[in-house]
Amino acid sequence: MNFCSECGHPVRVGIPDDDNRPRHICDNCHTIHYQNPKIVAGTVPVYQDKVLLCKRAIEPRVGYWTLPAGFMENEETTADAAARETWEEAQAQVDIRHLYMLIDTTAISQVYMMFLADMPEPVFGAGPESLEVGLFSEDEIPWDELAFPTIEKTLRQYFSDRRQGHFPLHQCQVTKEDRDRFFTSLHHQAVSNG
Repeated sequence: MNFCSECGHPVRVGIPDDDNRPRHICDNCHTIHYQNPKIVAGTVPVYQDKVLLCKRAIEPRVGYWTLPAGFMENEETTADAAARETWEEAQAQVDIRHLYMLIDTTAISQVYMMFLADMPEPVFGAGPESLEVGLFSEDEIPWDELAFPTIEKTLRQYFSDRRQGHFPLHQCQVTKEDRDRFFTSLHHQAVSNG
């Protein structure tokens, strides 16, 4: 950020009085600009014993598989955002059951809110952000082609919970080390297969 969104004057980075973090500060109108984490809302869409996945058509991670999820918009609930993203990416209508995974990804300042959702019918298709969409059983999941560590963590937790017959809310985090390990593993697999 170079200029104040309130008055248009240049901003500087500094630690405001009574604060402990660097912020963008406007010395003209005295506005302090806070940068906060982004909320990613999505679903684990389930039809019978299968989960709906989307192959990404956009960066980052074009060509890798993900659960339908994206950034929350202003003036919508987290559940509405999750259902909207599922429709936009997978052309699937879902019935939201409940919040299932709350994942802090501090390295990239995001909070994932993944909802368990039922698909009333196996009707879906690729939206503009997806190359293809499909239903996968646990043994059909393309584990080596998942886009993000948050998606792998969510899917592994879902299948574990399904074996137990219980789907409680899980709160966890994906650390920088988790992300590095995930992407390094994918790189080594690609080199080995290439």
